Amino acid sequence: MDAKATESARDAAAVTAYLEASMVPDPETAAGYMAPGIAIVFTGGRVFHHPREVTAFNAGRYAWVKKRMERLDVVPGEGFTTVYSLGTLYGAWPDGIAFEGNRYVDRFTVRDGLIVSMEVWNDSAERLLKRQGGSA
Repeated sequence: MDAKATESARDAAAVTAYLEASMVPDPETAAGYMAPGIAIVFTGGRVFHHPREVTAFNAGRYAWVKKRMERLDVVPGEGFTTVYSLGTLYGAWPDGIAFEGNRYVDRFTVRDGLIVSMEVWNDSAERLLKRQGGSA
């Protein structure tokens, strides 16, 4: 395996470990995979700077939530790796009603084995609007 492939594999493993820790949720362990000063940008432009902020946000949106990680797309760059995690969310809304099949895409930029940026997109807002009787 050449150096770039080794770096990409290490960076993809960091993303997987971050996602697994964040689903526990264990935000302190998850933070160990992130560089200081990270910006975690969620759908709608919400910016968080630590996984504990994401955990707190999700606690208001879901009774619980997990990711069914279907695949990682790994894109090597010069000195960094871009990793996309694609799959679906499943869990329960705050009222206890279960859901599944909620699509998500997370885009990570990883440098030297640490996540330096994360962007999150999912269908939760659309599903919440529909549950509240709005257009979706």
